[in-house]
Amino acid sequence: MKFTFVAMDSKGKETKGSLEAGSQAQAVELLKKQGLFPTKVVQEGGAAKGGAAKGGGAMSKEIKLPSFLKKGVKTKDLTVLTRQLATLVDSGLPLLRGLRILQKQTKNPTLRDTLNGMSEAVESGSTFSEALAQYPKVFNNLYVNMAKAGEAGGVLEVVLNRLAEFLEKAERIKRKIKGAMTYPIVVLCAALGITGFLMTTIIPKFEGIFKDLMDGQKLPPLTEFVIACSRVVASEQSIILIGGIVAIVVIMNVWYRTKAGRLAIDRLKLFMPVFGDLVRKTAIARSTRTLGTLMSSGVPVLQALNIVRDTSGNAVVANAYQSIHDNVKEGESMTAPMEASKVFPGMVVSMVDVGEETGALPDMLTRIANTYDDEVDTAVEAMTSIIEPILIIFLAVIVGTVVIAMFMPLTTIIGKLSSQT
Repeated sequence: MKFTFVAMDSKGKETKGSLEAGSQAQAVELLKKQGLFPTKVVQEGGAAKGGAAKGGGAMSKEIKLPSFLKKGVKTKDLTVLTRQLATLVDSGLPLLRGLRILQKQTKNPTLRDTLNGMSEAVESGSTFSEALAQYPKVFNNLYVNMAKAGEAGGVLEVVLNRLAEFLEKAERIKRKIKGAMTYPIVVLCAALGITGFLMTTIIPKFEGIFKDLMDGQKLPPLTEFVIACSRVVASEQSIILIGGIVAIVVIMNVWYRTKAGRLAIDRLKLFMPVFGDLVRKTAIARSTRTLGTLMSSGVPVLQALNIVRDTSGNAVVANAYQSIHDNVKEGESMTAPMEASKVFPGMVVSMVDVGEETGALPDMLTRIANTYDDEVDTAVEAMTSIIEPILIIFLAVIVGTVVIAMFMPLTTIIGKLSSQT
C-alpha cells in the first residue's frame, strides 16, 4: 500500500512525501527510522473519502476541540497532572501508557477528554508536544514549547517537573493576591449595601418626620445634603447614574482591546500609586521565572523571549521584552533595553548583566523571580494591613455621617417640644 505523509525533521522543518508500507503503523515506523516525526500518514485514496486506514485512522483526522474545552482547565488540575506525568515518565513508564493511566484517574471531564485525544495522537505517531499543541485552551504556548525542548534534549521528565513547579508558584502568588483582596471587597460591598438601605428606606421616613415637626424651619446643611443624596438614589436618576457607570465600564473594556488603550491602561497599572508597585513586582516575578524556566529547559533565547512577551499579561512589559528580543537578535546584551524600558528596577538589570557575563543567566533569572516572589508576599501583607483599617474608617464615616445628619434636626425638635411643655 502507498501512503502519503507529512512529517517534521529534527530541525523542525516540515517534509511531505509518499512511501510504500504494509500498514499505516509500518509507515509510521519507517518514517521514525529515517529520523522524521510524522504528523499525518494517510493511505492514498483514503483522504478523499474522508476515511482512514485500518491500521490506525487517527492520523488522518484532525483532533478538534470539543465545545466545552473552550472553558479551559483549572491551574490546580493542570499542575497535578503535570506532576503526576513527570513522576510516571521518570519511573521509566512509556509516555503513552502514562497518559492512559492519568486519563483513567482524572475526575475532570475536560481534562479526561483532552488526555484521550492526546493518547490517540501519540499512538498515531505524533510527538508529545504536537499532541499538546492541539489543545491550546488547556496547554498554553509556554507549556508546549517547554515540552518540545524536553523532547529534543531527552529530558522530558525534568522539564515536566520544572513546569509543575512553575505552575505551583504562579498559582500560589495568584491565590495570595485574591485572598488579600477578599476582605476589602466584602467590606466595600457591606458599606454599599448599608448605605443603599439607609438612603432608600430610613432617610425618606426621617424626611417625612422633619416636614411635620420642623414647621418650615430650615434643616442643617449636612442634613439637606444627605436627604438630597437619598432622593437621587431613590429616584429614576439612580438608574441613569448606574447606566452611566455601566457605559463607562463597557467603553473602557472596548478601548482596552485596542492597542493604544491596552498600552495606556497597562502603563497606568504599573505606575499608579500604592497598587502599581505590586503589579510591577508581580509582572517581573512572573516574566523572569518564565524566561529562566524556558532557557534552563533548552528553549533558544530568542524563542523564549517571544514566549515571555506573549504571556506577560501587560502591554508595557511585552513591549520591553520585544525590545530585548530585537537587541539580542542583533547580538547585543539584554541590559540596555531593560534599563531603557524603565519597567525593571536597577537591581534586576544588574543581576541580568552579571548572569550574561558569567553564563548563568537562567539561574540568575530564577533568583530574581524568587526575590520578587518574596517581595510580592510582603507587599500583599502590607497592603492588606493598610486597606483593612482604611475601609473600616470609610464605612464608619459613611454610616456616622448619615446618623449625625439625621440627629441634628432631632435636637432642634426635642428642644422645641421641651419649651412647649
